[in-house]
Amino acid sequence: MDVLIHAFVGLHIIGIAALLGGFMTQMKAMGKGEARMVPAMLHGALTMLVTGVALVGLNQADGNTVNTVKIGVKLALLIVILGLVYVKRDDEKVPAAVFGTVGALTTANIFVAVLWT
Repeated sequence: MDVLIHAFVGLHIIGIAALLGGFMTQMKAMGKGEARMVPAMLHGALTMLVTGVALVGLNQADGNTVNTVKIGVKLALLIVILGLVYVKRDDEKVPAAVFGTVGALTTANIFVAVLWT
């Protein structure tokens, strides 16, 4: 079971890398007001959602305790991120405030995962 959990953690990290990487590639365009939600951001957020839910289930099935408050905060952040990316995915130009919010919430999600013990 540990190998499966670690595999899903790896996939979860790949999802966040896609989301944050997509954001980083558009930062220069954000400065010009031409940023857009790239497909990698949507796919990364969806990957994070699916693998996160799987990780909670696998950890509970393995008898590990899960911090439900932490998971709830991470899920809430991810739902807002996913909503913003999904709604704005077809727009040619996304307002800098909306785009910056996605980056800030993604970074906050990373820090919640790493620092909240």
